[in-house]
Amino acid sequence: MTQTPTAQNPAPGQARAHFTVPATHPMVAVLGSGDALLRVIEKAFPKVDIHVRGNQVSATGGAAEVALIQRLFDEMMLVLRTGQPMTEDAVERSIAMLKASGNGDGPDETPAEVLTQNILSSRGRTIRPKTLNQKRYVDAIDKNTIVFGIGPAGTGKTYLAMAKAVQALQSKQVSRIILTRPAVEAGERLGFLPGTLFDKIDPYLRPLYDALHDMIDPDSIPRLMAAGTIEVAPLAYMRGRTLNEAFVVLDEAQNTTAEQMKMFLTRLGFDSKIVVTGDITQIDLPGGAKSGLREVQKILEGVPDIHFSRLTSEDVVRHKLVGRIVDAYEKYDDSQDAQQSRNGYQRK
Repeated sequence: MTQTPTAQNPAPGQARAHFTVPATHPMVAVLGSGDALLRVIEKAFPKVDIHVRGNQVSATGGAAEVALIQRLFDEMMLVLRTGQPMTEDAVERSIAMLKASGNGDGPDETPAEVLTQNILSSRGRTIRPKTLNQKRYVDAIDKNTIVFGIGPAGTGKTYLAMAKAVQALQSKQVSRIILTRPAVEAGERLGFLPGTLFDKIDPYLRPLYDALHDMIDPDSIPRLMAAGTIEVAPLAYMRGRTLNEAFVVLDEAQNTTAEQMKMFLTRLGFDSKIVVTGDITQIDLPGGAKSGLREVQKILEGVPDIHFSRLTSEDVVRHKLVGRIVDAYEKYDDSQDAQQSRNGYQRK
């Protein structure tokens, strides 16, 4: 993409950029079906006039915003050059990253670097990070032995961890994958459920099976599980073991007790990697028990080779409404905490 002067000078205080889309990229790939991607850009930069003629795109407006649009089109070209299509969501996230960078709060990574990082290709689809925090989370898994992925529902923390586990198994970095979750329903309440012990714990592990089916040929999963190459088990099954040459994922870790978390982390063996995921806003422990995930942040923060990745509502990759719901709940919880603090102060 090149910026060239145009015949007509922009108004005082404004700038104009002129972009030529290479003939190798059809305009529908750049602008979207029915100009959907163009509308996303126009909505993000309402004070900039954007015009398209043939494979020529011009933008006129404030110098800073025009420069951002220039960079946006450059990043889009880099993504399209890899053969990956641009989507409305990808354009929105690219704009957010570029605006943060323009404000001086931006990352070293560019939108194209985030959007084109492939983790795993399986069954005709590629799993890759969609946000900057997701990319940093994935990179942290590569660089550290133990990684905690903490964030709200829909941020991809478990799914990406499992994709990294499958990648590690396929590249022979590990010899097995162990996926585990705490079964919060225990003792008497679990005993009332019908069926064998496996039948009773299966509902807690079902989300892990579902994700596995997205990443591995479903016909091969029973064989891999029978051979012990893939193990899906409740957290209680980890006690007393040493996990060597394994990629271990603990999901829903907010529902571990402090004792369970310590027990699990000390299972780490040689040539192994552990990823712990959870959402500290959704703790289901009975009787007001302390969450092991909440406590471990205070204990292990800053320990070498252990990394805490924190994802937010901005990293939600489900329906956009999910991110708004998460934000609304956080706002409500903050107001409730503030109200309780004021009431406590008044009682004193």
